[in-house]
Amino acid sequence: MSGRAAKIAVQLRQAVPVVRIELTHRSPWELLVATILSAQCTDQRVNQVTPALFQRYPTPQSMARSEKTDLERLIKPTGFYKSKAKNLVGCAQAVSTRFGGQVPSTMDELTSIPGVGRKTANVLLGGVFGKPGVVVDTHVKRTANRLALSCSQNPEQIEHDLQALYPQVEWTNISQRLLLHGRYVCLARKPRCGACALYDLCEWEGKLTR
Repeated sequence: MSGRAAKIAVQLRQAVPVVRIELTHRSPWELLVATILSAQCTDQRVNQVTPALFQRYPTPQSMARSEKTDLERLIKPTGFYKSKAKNLVGCAQAVSTRFGGQVPSTMDELTSIPGVGRKTANVLLGGVFGKPGVVVDTHVKRTANRLALSCSQNPEQIEHDLQALYPQVEWTNISQRLLLHGRYVCLARKPRCGACALYDLCEWEGKLTR
């Protein structure tokens, strides 16, 4: 790990000592569904939707048999509800039939499920299965670029860049801290540079003067 990357990790750890996924879930299945719903939607909005959704469809088997219009109605507030409903049904069917109702715990198996890409798979790997996973969402993409941890716009390349900078044991926590840093401090339009713990390490040309 380079000296600068290590300093970023240390200061992020001090700024965000507790790392947690903000999507409410009680099982791998619930986290999988919530993560699919979180695409282009806030975690807060997803958390408002999932209680009723999981009460109506608590298992992969029940969601696999759901009525399209009913499922769409329940998840409509998360946006793009028609495509998300299609993905959820396909996901539920795959988990039910191919994996015996249990969410699989490997990257290859997870990404074979409809609606599950590397970002969602890494959320599951690091969040519930205790396996190293670098999550790259819009927040991680933005913070990694601004901090010069990656110069790529491609999520998979950013994932590889962060993997190369940090040891496996740090992958889950560093990406989650970058995500939370982007969500609450390094905002897209009005970054809170005055409150940034990484200000002195930030090489972004657009950072605001303190």
